[in-house]
Amino acid sequence: MSTDRSSTPTETLGYDDRRRWQALGVGLVAAFMTLLDVSIVNVAVPSIDRAVHATPSDLQWVLSGYALTFGLALVPAGRFGDARGRRNAFVLGVALFTVTSALAGLARSPEWLIAARLVQGAAAGVVNPQVSGVIQQLFRGAERGRAFGLLGATIGISTAVGPLLGGLLIQLGGAEHGWRWVFFVNIPVGIVAVLLGWRLMPGRPTGAPGRHRLDPVGVLLLGVGVTLVLLPLVQRQQWHGPQKWALIPAGLAFLAGFATWERWYGRTRQPLFDLRLFGLRSYALGSLIGLIYFAGFTAIFFIFTLYLQIGLGYSALIAGLAITPFALGAAGASALGGRVVTRYGRPLVAIGLLGVVVGLVATDLVLTGGPHHDVPLRTALPLLVAGLGSGLVIAPNQTLTLSEVPVQMAGSGAGMLQTGQRIGSAAGIAGVGALFFSTLAENRGDWAVAFRHSLLLAAGIVVLALVAAVVDIVAGRRRPA
Repeated sequence: MSTDRSSTPTETLGYDDRRRWQALGVGLVAAFMTLLDVSIVNVAVPSIDRAVHATPSDLQWVLSGYALTFGLALVPAGRFGDARGRRNAFVLGVALFTVTSALAGLARSPEWLIAARLVQGAAAGVVNPQVSGVIQQLFRGAERGRAFGLLGATIGISTAVGPLLGGLLIQLGGAEHGWRWVFFVNIPVGIVAVLLGWRLMPGRPTGAPGRHRLDPVGVLLLGVGVTLVLLPLVQRQQWHGPQKWALIPAGLAFLAGFATWERWYGRTRQPLFDLRLFGLRSYALGSLIGLIYFAGFTAIFFIFTLYLQIGLGYSALIAGLAITPFALGAAGASALGGRVVTRYGRPLVAIGLLGVVVGLVATDLVLTGGPHHDVPLRTALPLLVAGLGSGLVIAPNQTLTLSEVPVQMAGSGAGMLQTGQRIGSAAGIAGVGALFFSTLAENRGDWAVAFRHSLLLAAGIVVLALVAAVVDIVAGRRRPA
């Protein structure tokens, strides 16, 4: 693709270089804020428990309800941004996220807090596809790779730094009210993002109005399908018995119905999601890599936080600091990966995945013969290596996955990619978490053994993503020019 200004679509005219990067900056700040709330609340759970007298089921909904509604909103919100303008969707999403953050911080009961978190997650799902869509719309060629590199760094840092920032806020705010500041910190950031987003984000696109209807049947089928798949995963500890797993095949049936409906609907109108995107090898395999990688990647922080805080008795702040090497490595490598991905392509992602596997296996090796009382120091270097690898996965994979997606499908394409990542995260935490707790029970509360075994499972999941990347590389070399 050319970076020449003549290749810029009609709707992006009037965006000079400075304004494009300013729009991206506002989007990245909003994305950081919404993605941070996936992990920052984990360290606040003990304080929330004491403050609002929540049951274990309530706490599970505070954590997983956000992820559930986040995943539900991604594709419809991406399609809305494609059809009605990224600025409208972005500002609406950030404004709603800001209001619900304030409501969550003011919560006086578990029910109040759960309701606020559910709407807050949906608002986050509205915001994120607009950021990827803006990158698709305003950037080309190597510049698009740089922009996605910054987005990848944002994803990596926000996921890894959440426990650290949460620990700091709780430390500053005190054990009784510090958890409220985990939500209140979003308010000033959100207000500024709303004002700048309205000024800088691209407005309503041009096109035939009749093809911009939002496909309510598709929204319903996809929503029910994703809900049925995610519910048993996010409620795995609270819903006992095997019956809950029957929801997954039911959800897959709804998703099959969604695919059938979209094929029919797309014959005459613009569907919620154009299934022809999966005919693009870059999009299909890139989405698969994202789903599998997030299953292993997100689970690491879940089990590591449990091991440090409950197993070893570290504070929330120390637990957050222990994960910082991963975050720093991911940030630096994401910026580099975004700059060079257009030159090296999918092999760069494969190198990153290999780096993550090496880092996780090395983390396991340095903890051999435990228990150890200097775990944060022992794991710093291996986690830095894993973070460097992760930085070469998330941003470059997103760039390559969306590289052939038309601009008018950028929001829904990015939304489906992120929906797969959310499903992968939930599945990974469920599977790796199940091994963690079962190993803990079998080994009479040996947290070190439970962590090491589940860490190796997470590494094995990343190996599966590496296999998918290698398949893409081989298929690309066999394809005739």
